[in-house]
Amino acid sequence: MKNTLSLLFYIKKSKANTEGKAVIYLRVTIDGQRAEFSVRRKVSVDRWNTRSGMAAGHGYESRELNRYLNSIESEVYKQYQKLLENEEHITAVSLRDTYLGKDENLRMVLEIFQEHNNEVNQLIGKDFAAGTAERYRTAKKHVGEFIQAKYKRNDIPVRDVDHKFITGFEYYLKTKRNCSHNTTVKYITNFKKIIRIAYANNWIDKDPFINWRVRLKHVERDFLSTEEIQLLMDTDFHTLRLEYVRDIFVFCCFTGLAYADVKKLTHDDIVIGIDGEKWINTERTKTKTKSNIPILPLALMIIEKYEGSNEVNHNRVLPVLTNQKMNAYLKEIADISGIKKNLTTHLARHTFATTVTLTNGVSLESVSKMLGHRSLRTTQHYAKILNRRVSEDMQMLRKKFRTEDNFSNSSSQSQI
Repeated sequence: MKNTLSLLFYIKKSKANTEGKAVIYLRVTIDGQRAEFSVRRKVSVDRWNTRSGMAAGHGYESRELNRYLNSIESEVYKQYQKLLENEEHITAVSLRDTYLGKDENLRMVLEIFQEHNNEVNQLIGKDFAAGTAERYRTAKKHVGEFIQAKYKRNDIPVRDVDHKFITGFEYYLKTKRNCSHNTTVKYITNFKKIIRIAYANNWIDKDPFINWRVRLKHVERDFLSTEEIQLLMDTDFHTLRLEYVRDIFVFCCFTGLAYADVKKLTHDDIVIGIDGEKWINTERTKTKTKSNIPILPLALMIIEKYEGSNEVNHNRVLPVLTNQKMNAYLKEIADISGIKKNLTTHLARHTFATTVTLTNGVSLESVSKMLGHRSLRTTQHYAKILNRRVSEDMQMLRKKFRTEDNFSNSSSQSQI
């Protein structure tokens, strides 16, 4: 027997509040059986049209409320059609619970996301870095806020996620959250993993990301020049906390260590290399790859400066603060030094790749190994050949042509 569905919005005038406003309900009727729920909106009793089941009048508030009620009605019909397609036994109660996300057989988006994040938290330090776990938490928060803003609900069934949901979430991140293109792509990629989990577990019939195509935009990464590094080193900061942060930043400029790696660096990580000099031999926190770095004289001076210092604990090499504090103090350091660039702990890594190594003739392969990268392609995102290096190479070429007088003269004569 085919189910017959009817929907009706109504209010209970007898339960209106002191302001004369009553809660709006939606009554779902299937084959004579009823179920109802509040749509979480109120309306003035004298502005409700009982016959149409809508707000009366053409004012802005009435139009907005009616649009909201129409969206609910449309969503309920959508859920009804899905239940029909799945040949499920449909009752007024089951349809209501499906819409409200109370169906025990349904898996909910944020529920799955939280289960995933709980597993990631348990694997911090093993399979995941703390920063990765934080990004997944932030991604879940953004998805939850989007669901609330778009659907006025705390969660939705994962089977309701479609291409329109994904593009809507993308638009939400770029407009309401003011995220850049690349940041938006990263959050959606985090969410994509949750959908893939649902697909792999047969909680959804198809992957809604199959037609979603987007690429990260190339971003020119900043770095310090030799002159800016010198300016930073020559500046007197008068306070120890800024001096500590400056020293750690410069140390990273001359070793290429990321924040997480310099924070955990111990004296056990400093070894004698094949050349008889001191090297840093450590495992990258992010990728778990080995990183072997010869210690340059300036970096060694900073190590020796803090050797035996009371500010350094647990066999650590340097007094590293939290990343948040480091970046906050680096902004203060930039202001005092007169450096116009946005100093961050990661900018030091770019400076090592570009100004300290490649500009001075170190091969891309060697830089890649010191940075602990798995491929040269990753290193190329950090490394930029400066105009100064290009100029020096071309000066050598000019000198070569000047010394080859025969080539120059023969060319001139042939043109005559």
